[in-house]
Amino acid sequence: MKERTSRLTDGFFARHEAFGAIKTEILGACGLLLDAFRQGGKLLACGNGGSCADADHIVGELMKGFLLRRPLSEAERAAFAERFGGEGAAIAAKLQGGLPAVSLCAHAALMSAFENDVDPALVYAQQAYAYARAGDVFLGLSTSGNAENVRAAAMAAKIRGAKVIALTGEGGGKLAPLADCAVHAPERETYRVQECHLAIYHFLCAYVESELFDE
Repeated sequence: MKERTSRLTDGFFARHEAFGAIKTEILGACGLLLDAFRQGGKLLACGNGGSCADADHIVGELMKGFLLRRPLSEAERAAFAERFGGEGAAIAAKLQGGLPAVSLCAHAALMSAFENDVDPALVYAQQAYAYARAGDVFLGLSTSGNAENVRAAAMAAKIRGAKVIALTGEGGGKLAPLADCAVHAPERETYRVQECHLAIYHFLCAYVESELFDE
């Protein structure tokens, strides 16, 4: 672990003493994400309602700079300039290193078609089955842990060889037993669980960014 990441970790758990009981699980989720990205894998995320918005939020933090700038390497910038001249150099100067992540909540046409033609409960599972590969990670957000569409997607992702992280509230519900790593926020009321989730997934994103990028 980089010294910067160690400081980030110490600061996070100092600010959030209530997460001390789930520190092992949170760091385990960090490890699964880090391994996936280092091996060329991707993250698939989904949830319902506020957790749907959280899935989109996570993707936004991973696909562009979050706490770091993530400039392209000199070799990548040179390749842009060599092939596309000044325009390519200008583009490369603004692009940022991205960690591949997909929100399964974001595809309205596909979701509405599958809901209408097949089964609304399986809109995430269909995407997880199509996207997931060995080396990927599926992140299911459910405050109760009992969202059936998220649970079905976790099953599909596991069949395809992906690891599963469950981000839930106390107890974990039916989703937790499917997970390779289950993180139970120490709350039961929905909005309080979601407040915990925000802090936790911001830390996950900051952790992997710190480990994988220099600036």
